[in-house]
Amino acid sequence: LLGDKEEVRVEEEEEEEERILNYTPPAQKSLQEIQDLDQEDQSLVKYKQMLLGGGPLLTDPSLPNVMVTRLTLMCDEAPGPISMKLTGDLDALKEEVFTLKEGANYRLKIHFKVSREIVAGLRYHQMTMKKQVKVDKLLLMVGSYGPRQEQQEFVGGVLQAPAGVMSRGEYQIKSRFIDDDKHVHLEWTWKLNIAKDWNI
Repeated sequence: LLGDKEEVRVEEEEEEEERILNYTPPAQKSLQEIQDLDQEDQSLVKYKQMLLGGGPLLTDPSLPNVMVTRLTLMCDEAPGPISMKLTGDLDALKEEVFTLKEGANYRLKIHFKVSREIVAGLRYHQMTMKKQVKVDKLLLMVGSYGPRQEQQEFVGGVLQAPAGVMSRGEYQIKSRFIDDDKHVHLEWTWKLNIAKDWNI
């Protein structure tokens, strides 16, 4: 019951953030509808072919249209990669702890694949808690993407890890990828440790 209430609260906060941003989702069109538009405008046809690809993709219909495969914390100061695979056992991520040095600058890199139809308004939501108290939230507008054979990437702006004695310790982070249609493509929980140094 508490989990259900928390999910409702997160969704309400997401809707409020979008209202503040004055964001209105465009009308959803299928890939075929977009390709059929403006056939007489050759420059636009070429642009759509470059953006969406020239032909149909051969994909497994049993797979989801959007697969988020990896989340990476890009940090030049880090002694090694800080990256989590999102195609395996997500429950295992609840026990794995990723470490950032306090005050370090980093960026989030999202790896994903769109297989069949355009996904509109893909975005990343993150709620950070420490000792069951919400301390921060993050909304990244990832954008709209057409299907491609290869994986696609999005890199967000520079973020900074909290600093100071009181900020150190372990945080629980609840992440989700959602689109304009309120379809949740992936959600999971992971842990982040803010440490005095990389070796701690």
